[in-house]
Amino acid sequence: EIASLSERRTFLLLEGVDGLPSALAQDPGIESGYMLAQYTAAALVAENRVLAHPASVDSIPTSGLQEDHVSMGWGAGRKLEPVIRNTARVIAVELMCAVEGTRHREPLEPGVGIAEVVAAVRSLVPPLDDDRPLGAHIDVLGAWVERGGLTEVAAPFLRATDDDQYNGVNTPQDKE
Repeated sequence: EIASLSERRTFLLLEGVDGLPSALAQDPGIESGYMLAQYTAAALVAENRVLAHPASVDSIPTSGLQEDHVSMGWGAGRKLEPVIRNTARVIAVELMCAVEGTRHREPLEPGVGIAEVVAAVRSLVPPLDDDRPLGAHIDVLGAWVERGGLTEVAAPFLRATDDDQYNGVNTPQDKE
């Protein structure tokens, strides 16, 4: 679900509305911008949907019919790793597009937390000045997301409301 929501936000960033160029291209209509990256994100979401097929529906009787239902939990567990990897790459595409979108808003500057995320992403992925293959950049940024890089950069700037009850330390259960 996270990957699906991220891909939909990416789609909206590339629509060419609210003053952003279509596909966030420098020369829309001539260049593809991030359009192919969004295709990649959509394909990864589709792959996640296939991988999310419940392994338990493929239960097969085993051991001479002594075990009439096998959980297939091992197979389900094996499918989790590619779903996590795919989701991190979908988020990477969204980050690349969102950061590029901030460039098209200049001279406006983002808030300090967003500026830190922009700087972190830019340290890994250069701006898109001309069309180029983005697969390697998606992989690098996706691996960074998967390792917790985005969380590490953004966490200091996240502020919960209602006396920080949802900051991961003081949960509603802790206050009871």
